[in-house]
Amino acid sequence: MSVSIEQQLVDPVVGYVSEEEARTPSIAPSLTYSDDSEDQDELQPPEETPRRRRASTRLIAQSPADVQRITGESTQQLLSRCCGGGCCVKLQEKEEGIDYECVSLPDNDAFRSLGLKIDEIPTVLTKVLDLPEQIIFLQSIRRGSGAPSQSPTDLAISPDSQTSSSPIETKLQNLSLEDLDTSIQPPSFVQPHPPYHVFPARIHNTRELTKPGAEKRTYHFDLDITDYPHGEGVDFKVGGAIGVSAPNDAAAVEQILDLLLVPRYLRSKPVLLRTTRGRWPTVWGEDEARELVTTRRDLLTWCTDIQSYPPTKPLLRVLAEYALDPNEKKILMYLCASEGQGVFCDFRTGPHISLAQILSAFPSAKPPLDLLLSVLQQLMPRFYSLSNDPHESCEIRDGKQHRLIEIAVTVQETPDWRGGCRTGVGSGFFERQSNKFLELQRSGQTAPQLYIPMFKGLMANPLAKEFMSDGPMLLIGAGVGIAPFRGFVQHRLKKANCANKVWVLQGIRDSLVDELYGGEWGVHEDRVKKVVQSRRGESRYVQDEVVHQADLVWSIINSVDGRVFVCGSSQGMGEGVEEALIKVARKKGNLEYEEAKKFWGLKREVGQYITETW
Repeated sequence: MSVSIEQQLVDPVVGYVSEEEARTPSIAPSLTYSDDSEDQDELQPPEETPRRRRASTRLIAQSPADVQRITGESTQQLLSRCCGGGCCVKLQEKEEGIDYECVSLPDNDAFRSLGLKIDEIPTVLTKVLDLPEQIIFLQSIRRGSGAPSQSPTDLAISPDSQTSSSPIETKLQNLSLEDLDTSIQPPSFVQPHPPYHVFPARIHNTRELTKPGAEKRTYHFDLDITDYPHGEGVDFKVGGAIGVSAPNDAAAVEQILDLLLVPRYLRSKPVLLRTTRGRWPTVWGEDEARELVTTRRDLLTWCTDIQSYPPTKPLLRVLAEYALDPNEKKILMYLCASEGQGVFCDFRTGPHISLAQILSAFPSAKPPLDLLLSVLQQLMPRFYSLSNDPHESCEIRDGKQHRLIEIAVTVQETPDWRGGCRTGVGSGFFERQSNKFLELQRSGQTAPQLYIPMFKGLMANPLAKEFMSDGPMLLIGAGVGIAPFRGFVQHRLKKANCANKVWVLQGIRDSLVDELYGGEWGVHEDRVKKVVQSRRGESRYVQDEVVHQADLVWSIINSVDGRVFVCGSSQGMGEGVEEALIKVARKKGNLEYEEAKKFWGLKREVGQYITETW
């Protein structure tokens, strides 16, 4: 299909209705240099290991449906033009017989930050993505003066109107917002994995684990779960993880509403949301049509991811449809066409881009909010491993015993187009809550009322499922990946017969600024834990220590109920530890590379080698 850009500029927008209308000595190896092991200085023959191709750090497509969503084309259509080897860049080369025109680029910092390499654009574009189907509709709810009061999120004053005799109007008037404080938890329709419901857990205490100078900031949280509902049938477990329904930053939500010119008096006003299909705005609800009452602010705050995903062609196509500036429209249509495929690929894999950044880059594009929501991604829960033994952490306060769970959160940051960095959705929310809590404490409040919207999440994840109360364990972690192992050690050290059956290898950069939970592991910490620093002292990585502790690793993995756990980032640490374990198997088991790799694969299958990486 060939589409003239000029034709696109004059074609009216049709088919859309406005949202407002319609201790004994251990006999096992210790975490020290073994005197009777092979000489550490002896030169070993180099091992021939196949070079592995480093994978992308972000999984952008898991199925043909994802390919269709991102590119606007089916898998077969994409493969017919692009093999993934970068040859799509050739599409940017000028072809004979085609007319090109120079387009003035938007003169703003947001557009320049996108790094789009656009010189001239063909006057005729082919295979332009069709305007995506609208599956989300917003309709105002008019109420009479006798309507009941709204929830805390309804901050606007509804104008009086006469009661309509229309059945539809009567139905709308009978709908109302649920009585729920959405400043501390999402609307109830944001259903996480059944049978769980989001519970606002009060922050009992929080502190920063890292010190000034650390590359990454990590915070500790004690969450009060005394009143957590007991009807879900699964208790919190050592090594388990909680789900957190983190909201978008309120300032970022306001910025998007400002960019879309949504009137302030409408942002927290009740509105009827109607969807024709899909799970949205739920997380794991059924794929079906829905009608419910909510607010525009709640939909952007709790249900829509506005910064985690690269832009898609459907999003750009919606912006192109409503761009009033001719040059902005041409650029957006070009990115949605076959001729702009190379630029689009660079666009998606370039700097991290947020929705506010795109809207600021193309300021004349003001699509209706409901149509925009139809092409944005669901805001998904984030999961955080427990860093304590949840069966033992309690505190007496106000004459009542409070049950606590503990987690550690490392703040993830990416460069922001306005300068500096912006934080991830989940980790940024935790950091803001921690800072608010500590500020309130400094101002004299002894028990600040701040909450984390959470649910039990994953109590059958690999760490919790394979944790055993007996048998030797080696726990290998780096960064915040060490947090769940603290609960393992706390649980183990309570049993005298297990005190000499657990060992920890903790990888950090510098023990002076970023050693997590130093001195908080138990009475035998110095015997069970070895800290490996990559930026201080010997400058070793945790995978190097795994090879160095080959005797210990081999002894544990070949013991009855012996287990090796690995937790942390898959990039670098996860891959490095896996290669280190293969080296251990080759050295101690006299195996070839593929045999050693298969050995650990079999150990994984039987639950003796457990990894939890991201």
